[in-house]
Amino acid sequence: MTTPPDPAVLYPDVAAHGSLAAALRAVAGGRLAAVRLTTPKYAPLRGVTVGCPLPHRRPLRVSAGHHERKWSIRGSDGFEDMPLIDGTTDDLAEVAEAAAAWHDGVALEDIRRAAPFVHLTGRFEVPDLNPAGMVESAWQHLLTEASELEYSWQPAQQALVRAAHAEPALRRLYPLTSHGTLSFSTRTRPGLAVVGASLVIGGVDRYSVAAGFPNGDGPVFTTAAEAVAAAVRHLPPGSVPVALGC
Repeated sequence: MTTPPDPAVLYPDVAAHGSLAAALRAVAGGRLAAVRLTTPKYAPLRGVTVGCPLPHRRPLRVSAGHHERKWSIRGSDGFEDMPLIDGTTDDLAEVAEAAAAWHDGVALEDIRRAAPFVHLTGRFEVPDLNPAGMVESAWQHLLTEASELEYSWQPAQQALVRAAHAEPALRRLYPLTSHGTLSFSTRTRPGLAVVGASLVIGGVDRYSVAAGFPNGDGPVFTTAAEAVAAAVRHLPPGSVPVALGC
C-alpha cells in the first residue's frame, strides 16, 4: 500500500491556517463565523465536523483525502444516522457553501443547487420521526441507489427493488439491504426487527428467497416479480404498522 503524502504537502493552504476548520472559515466569507466547528485532535488538517442547531440533522462531517487533494462530506439525519447528502470535491469553497447551507437548515435540494457536487442519497428528512415517513424515505434511498449502481448486477438489483416497492405488503415495511440481500423490518433503525423472508440476488435472472431454509437453500426464481410474490407469502399474518426502532 502506498504511503500517503504528508497532509501539509497535499494541503499547504489548509496547513497555513493550522486546521481544516480554520481554512473552512477563511473561505466561507463569514458564513461560518458563529458555527461550531470541531476538529480531530490528532488530525487537524484532515477532518472537521460542522455543527447544526436542528435536532433532526447531525453535524456535517468533512474529511480530506489521504492520497489526493479532495474533500468528502456526509450529512446524516439525527435519529438513524443515515446519510441524507454526501459528495466529493476538490474545491474547499464548495465545501464551505454546503456546510453553511447544512447548518442554516436549507432544504436538501437547495443545498445541491448551492453546491452542485452534493449528492442526494434519496432519503428525505422526517423531523417528526413519523415511522411511515421513515419507511418511505428508506425506500426512496434504495430506489435511488439501485438506479446509480455501476456493476454487472445493476439490472437485477433495480428489478428487485422496484418489484418489492410495487408490492403494497412489502412497501409498508422498512427495507434494508446488505451484500445483495433485501430484507424487511417492522421497526426502523436502529432497533430493526426483520420479519418474513429476505430476497437474495444470485446473479442476472437469478433470485432466491431466504426464509429459514438450511444454508439459505431456498427456491430460486428467474424474475424479480416471482421472488417478491414468494416473499409476500412468507410474511406473518396481520402485519402491524412499522414502529420507531428506539
